[in-house]
Amino acid sequence: MTTRRPTPSRRSLLRAMAALPASALVLAEMPGLLGTALAAAPPSGSATRYTIVPFLDSNDGTVNVYQSDDATDFRLAKSAAYTPPANRIRDASVIKHTNGYYYLTYTTHTWQDPSTTIGFARSTDRLTWSFLYDYTVPIANLSRAWAPEFFVDSDGSVNVIVSCSTTDDEWIFTPYLLKATNSGLTAWSSPVALSGIGKNHIDTFVVKLGSTYHAFTKNETTKYIEYATATSLAGPYTISRTGDWAGWGSYREGPALVQLDNGGWRIFFDGYGDGTYYYSDSYDTFTTWSAAKGLPAVSGTARHFTVVKETVTGGVSLPKNVTRSFRSVNYTTRHWQAQSSLLNLPVVTASSTAAEKQAATFTVVPGLADANGYSFRDASGNYLRHYSYRARFDPNDGTSTFAKDATFIARTGTTSGSARFESYNYPGYYLRHYNYQLRVEQSDGTELFRTDSSFLPVTAWA
Repeated sequence: MTTRRPTPSRRSLLRAMAALPASALVLAEMPGLLGTALAAAPPSGSATRYTIVPFLDSNDGTVNVYQSDDATDFRLAKSAAYTPPANRIRDASVIKHTNGYYYLTYTTHTWQDPSTTIGFARSTDRLTWSFLYDYTVPIANLSRAWAPEFFVDSDGSVNVIVSCSTTDDEWIFTPYLLKATNSGLTAWSSPVALSGIGKNHIDTFVVKLGSTYHAFTKNETTKYIEYATATSLAGPYTISRTGDWAGWGSYREGPALVQLDNGGWRIFFDGYGDGTYYYSDSYDTFTTWSAAKGLPAVSGTARHFTVVKETVTGGVSLPKNVTRSFRSVNYTTRHWQAQSSLLNLPVVTASSTAAEKQAATFTVVPGLADANGYSFRDASGNYLRHYSYRARFDPNDGTSTFAKDATFIARTGTTSGSARFESYNYPGYYLRHYNYQLRVEQSDGTELFRTDSSFLPVTAWA
């Protein structure tokens, strides 16, 4: 990343600014509707699509649209996709509604200014947006209404959780719940404070698993993201995790969650203090989390977003229970080949020996851990799996660990008909060749990585 001067958080200077005189101040496609869905890789011919609509670190007057098929490698779909007719657009939250429209709700003013409204826009395609209206949040003596977050409950009701402060202390925020009272999302119930989360919490994001509501919220005093649960959307919530409970560090904000294809949950948050956008994964109902990593490509550009996940047509169509060989997209004479139990990428041609051709031929079968995914078997019956990040062939030992290590999710490659194979249990890691050896490596968001990890299924050599 090039050296940059980080834009301050809209709240990082609040306490200091408050001390200054006034003259110195210038469905499975919707959040919350994933709790009972069984996650799975997309079926053949379909693809997972994750969409984010962040405002820009350099400009809070517009938003870009990015999309990804793996929730890691986000690519620009449209720049300056929506600019409101007046004011600003910050902290945009996005859903796809049952009426087919995508909706945005957002903060309408920059952090220095009083802001008693939240904005709404909608789109038919995620790329072109139309302004709907600015909604004045009906709270007495309201000073600021910030970071509205959509939440769609399991009964289909659409809600917005918005962080609000009043004029008696404009920098102390409390989360309030608004519930849509019509299908067009133009009328809302009276605001109700989320019980149990309390004052001085902001950016509250909720998901529902079964009958439990799980809230992730930033404590503005400590600058840590906290975790709370409740049996009702309005609470009372019990905050059970505080401080650096997940190992994410402080000065983190804007938490947003989405369920991955392998059933794990990913949280994204804005590391506004260091200019990095982070993600972290959990597989035990939010008890433990992987080490936070910077999100490639959009870190340093994107600010505060939520995610829409959809299954769309147009993904990889790779038949199963057939034999195939796999050719590198950028080294077109080189193919996958099993060599001493390791997967390498040597040259294979018509003049290669019968043994070399056989070692470059594999049976494509349903994924051992997810039948919508893929596993690959060599001529001896061993399965391709990763071990210490190296791609190799081993006999199936029947364990769940082996099944996950040997399962890959097919993502669209860089050329027509090609595929990229993402590790099932290491999301964002792909089979990639380096020095003609195959490893699973984390995507860095570059075109070179995408090409190195793209392979074309071709007629089997043997």
